[in-house]
Amino acid sequence: MVVITLSIILPCYNEAENIPLILKRFSQVMDRGDVEVILVDNGSTDESPRVLSELLPKYPFAKSIRVEVNQGYGYGLYCGLEAGRGRFLGWTHADMQTDPNDVLRGLALLESSQDPTKTYVKGWRRGRPLADQLFTIGMSIFESLMLRAPLWEINAQPNIFPSELFSQWHDPPKDFSFDLYYYYLAVKTGYRVRRFNVDFTKRLHGHSHWNLNWQEKIKFVRRTVDFTFKLKRKIREGGRLIRRI
Repeated sequence: MVVITLSIILPCYNEAENIPLILKRFSQVMDRGDVEVILVDNGSTDESPRVLSELLPKYPFAKSIRVEVNQGYGYGLYCGLEAGRGRFLGWTHADMQTDPNDVLRGLALLESSQDPTKTYVKGWRRGRPLADQLFTIGMSIFESLMLRAPLWEINAQPNIFPSELFSQWHDPPKDFSFDLYYYYLAVKTGYRVRRFNVDFTKRLHGHSHWNLNWQEKIKFVRRTVDFTFKLKRKIREGGRLIRRI
């Protein structure tokens, strides 16, 4: 039986047109047999289930799980991470805005670090529109000041880390605040965060489920700010952010 080094999770919500592209690209760059790709059909209402059923037999490195009712981006990711068998876990998006080869680059960076068991690898997006960059800078400054931790490019992909970190997570959020939650915990529990540049391109098919326009951005900001205040209050009151092990 092959020992899995990395389980990489791809949350898929109505990504029927992108799934064939990302599986094909993974097959082109996959140069090792100890990496598994787990696609999470997060309650899709399009043809994603049929596409996955037809294509997965052609790609032995990949498998899928189904979340029957979409409860949020974070919930889907959490379900995928629970299914991972790897020594390291991680995720990236299924929309082809970042190259699947970045996952293997990130894994190599993690394995070459001085202490892989205490290292968190995260991409740093390049090529984004100026307005999106300014939006990200503003959110990064806000979160860093509120939570008193250096938190930059919070939603960048991919993310790769030791499975031990995931085993300590306690009650993570089910929405897009999931990215902020894991990044903050990694920093606060002493993980060294290593960043590397990734090209960020436009979607080939479909559309973002939050970055549609400024109205959606404002909704995203409100949800994130609300979660940040809840997290800050939980910290102040001594609430548990990690499981007792």
